[in-house]
Amino acid sequence: MPTTTVPDAQREISLLRLVAQGVVGRRETPREVVARLTAVQAQDEAGAQLSIALRAGVPRSAVVAEYDAGTVVRSWTQRGTLHAVLAEDLPWMAELMNVRPMAAQAKRRPQLDLDASHVARANDATVAALRGGGRLARAELMAAWADAGLETSGGRGYHLLSTLGHAGLVCFGPTRDGEQLIVLVEEWVPAPRTPTREEALRELALRYFLGHGPATVPDLVRWTGLTAKDARAGLALALDKLATLEVDGVTYYLDRTIPALLEKHRAAAEATLLLPGFDEMVLGYADRTATVPAPYADLIVPGRNGVFRHTVVDRGVVVGAWRAVGSGRNRRVEVEAFEDLTPAVTEAVPALFAALP
Repeated sequence: MPTTTVPDAQREISLLRLVAQGVVGRRETPREVVARLTAVQAQDEAGAQLSIALRAGVPRSAVVAEYDAGTVVRSWTQRGTLHAVLAEDLPWMAELMNVRPMAAQAKRRPQLDLDASHVARANDATVAALRGGGRLARAELMAAWADAGLETSGGRGYHLLSTLGHAGLVCFGPTRDGEQLIVLVEEWVPAPRTPTREEALRELALRYFLGHGPATVPDLVRWTGLTAKDARAGLALALDKLATLEVDGVTYYLDRTIPALLEKHRAAAEATLLLPGFDEMVLGYADRTATVPAPYADLIVPGRNGVFRHTVVDRGVVVGAWRAVGSGRNRRVEVEAFEDLTPAVTEAVPALFAALP
C-alpha cells in the first residue's frame, strides 16, 4: 500500500491548526471551545459533541449540559447547515451569514410545492406552539404543523424548519431523552449580542483566523459563506490582531501565539489522534490538503455523498478512517488504513478509542 508524501510546509500548517483549534495544547471548557472555534459543524450532533468534548477533555454529558443551560445552541448559522455556537452569538451570526442560504431556499421551495404562504403559516403555528417557554421535539412540532394544515412529507417539514432556523425564529436548545428540543430564539437567547455589521464582519474574520489559522481568505469565504468582498473587509479590520505566514506564495493568517504554542506541544500534535467525522479540522477549510492529502479526499467522503467519516490522524495528516463496531463489552474500533500504518499508530488506536469521551 503506497504512502502519500506530504510536503513539510503543509504538514506544519496542519500541526499549527491542531493547536489553534485546541485539539492539543489547551484544556478549555466546552463553552470556551465553542467560542474559540466560533461555530462547530453540527449536522451530525453526536459528532459535534465529540469534537467539543475531545478539545475540552470532558465527557459528552458536559457538552449537553451547556445546551441545557442555554449557553450553547445549535442552529443554521452558515452554509445552509447546522452549527453549534454560543447562544449570545446566534442572532448576529445568522443575520450576517444566512443571506445567500435563504435566497437558495426560496428558489428551492417551488420544487417542494411550497411558497411564502406556507412559510408564514409555519411561522405562526410555531410561535403559537412555543410561545411562553415551550420546548418541542421535531416530531412534536411537525405534528403541530400538520394540525395547522401544513404538509410535512417529502422533505417539506425539514425545509420549513430550516427556513425558520435561518430566519432566526427557532433553534435547538435543551435536551430531552437525548434529543435537542426546538425553542424560540427570542425566548431562549434573552441577551443576544448586537454588533454593527462592520463590527460583525471584523469579529467573524478575527475569531475564524484565531481559532482555525493558519488559514486563507478563500478558507474564510468558504467557511462563512460570505462574499469575498465582505470577507476581505472583515479581514482588513482584524489584521492588526493577526500574524501572517507565507507558504508557496500563499498568505495564511493566524493567531500570533500559535507557533510558540506548537513548539511547546509539538509531541502531542505529532502523535496519533482519532477525530470524529465532520470535525472542524476537515470541514473548517476550503483547501483541506494540509490535513487530508488529495488522494484521500474521496476516501473520507465515499461517493462524495456529503457524509464525512471519522479519521485517524498521525503527525497532523489523515492516514485512515475509523468506526466503532459491536456493542457493550464487544464494542471495538475498526480501521481502514489509507496507507501502510506504522506499528506505533496501529498500537495507539485501540487505547485512543477506549479513551474517547
